[in-house]
Amino acid sequence: MTNRLLQSRMLRRPVGKAASFASPPMAGKQSPGSKGRTRSGGVEVEAADDGTTSNTHDSLEIGTSAQASVALKSGSWQAQCATVRERNAAMFNNRLMADVTFVVGPPGASQRIPAHKYVLAVSSSVFYAMFYGELAEEPDEISIPDAEPAAFLAMLKYIYCDEVELEPDSVLATLYVAKKYLVGHLARACVAYLETGLSARNACVLLAQSRLFQEPGLEQRCWEVIDAQAELALLSEGFGEVDRETVEAILARETLNAPEMMIFEAAHRWAGAECARLGQPLSADSKRAVLGKALHLVRFPVMPLAKFADGPAQSGLLTARETSDVFLWFTAQNRPELPFPTTPRRGLAPQRCHRFQSCAYRSNQWRYRGRCDSVQFAVDRRIFLAGFGLYGSSAGPAEYSVQIELKRRGSLVARHAARFVSDGSSATFPVFFDQPAQVEPDAFYTASAVLDGGSLSYFGQEGMTEVQCGKVTFQFQCSSDSTNGTGVQGGQIPELIFYV
Repeated sequence: MTNRLLQSRMLRRPVGKAASFASPPMAGKQSPGSKGRTRSGGVEVEAADDGTTSNTHDSLEIGTSAQASVALKSGSWQAQCATVRERNAAMFNNRLMADVTFVVGPPGASQRIPAHKYVLAVSSSVFYAMFYGELAEEPDEISIPDAEPAAFLAMLKYIYCDEVELEPDSVLATLYVAKKYLVGHLARACVAYLETGLSARNACVLLAQSRLFQEPGLEQRCWEVIDAQAELALLSEGFGEVDRETVEAILARETLNAPEMMIFEAAHRWAGAECARLGQPLSADSKRAVLGKALHLVRFPVMPLAKFADGPAQSGLLTARETSDVFLWFTAQNRPELPFPTTPRRGLAPQRCHRFQSCAYRSNQWRYRGRCDSVQFAVDRRIFLAGFGLYGSSAGPAEYSVQIELKRRGSLVARHAARFVSDGSSATFPVFFDQPAQVEPDAFYTASAVLDGGSLSYFGQEGMTEVQCGKVTFQFQCSSDSTNGTGVQGGQIPELIFYV
């Protein structure tokens, strides 16, 4: 496995900036150090003159017990540790009985980390081969310039203490060392952590990393986010940081749910960022060169003619012949052959969750005067909520203004105001958010709609508390936000429109 992205400092900058994650509950916190010092697993380290760091003492505090620290220093620490796990934990990042030292990190920013060969070898086949295999060597120090000290310490903490402690800024680097040294459970924990924090903002970066680390499960989760929230993913800062192979994979995606003009603009921005990274001039020729075949994955013939004329045709990225041929494709009877795909992307087909078994209307309901119709729902797998299907007038064609909202635990997730015209039938009328909203499993969300219009409307009846929609199970419960009568058994918001 190549470490190209790690050598370029995880996509050319600290991973926490491009791939920012909300910290899941499992994430621990590093102990703050004094100026010029850090704390790694309870051991205080300080910078040496050569830029490396080393332990300032040979003892390690076990948990928060002062007695345990004294026991280590006095030599009676074994009596204070009741289990093998506690005794191994006492040796974590400790010089006592250490028989190998790792110099971790690039020159000038490395850290010396003591370890014990036996403990490492029983946890990793790579370490076993390194220390006890047929070709084993016995160096006093082992240099690991392609790993980050914090990530290497996180791996050692798992090996010694049987604890998974991950941080948003180092989880990708920890995944790298876990894969390198075949520490499988830690690698799976890193992937689970990344999936928990996955969003449109970091999906492109995590896609690149999942491809690099050969993690198909994480890769599939990334594609689900990128497909459903393509516009947000393409506009994210992380898209500009990925490698060209990942850009090509995204632009070739048939299910990308975004206008082709936006896809071109994202590719154009990436080309400018890549030229800057390579120290090349920001000219049209340089951008075309760094894009390579990725440029020919943009579907220029499916753009509206005016948008093509105002954008790509004047960008300089296309040759004069390519520009002329695309114009002829739009206008000529005998169309030329083009080096670009000519059919629209398939995109994603929205699914609809129907929560009522029937609908009705009466002469005195359902009336709207700016009051809120609301219901709560939860799902058993991640979805992307595109909008709601709403009932319209029961007395002929009528126009409504509406504001739809999605909240989680009282916090706003998405909101959109719109108008729609109903035709007097019992059909539902879709109202969409600006972008699909990511909905996580096993948490209740509040769907609300505030309609305003003079006409009475249809309303749902025989509501269901649980609805199976394809591979997704929806559960519904009443919302305290509802002031217009909507609940689980009846009312408005008959449909949730979503992508999986």
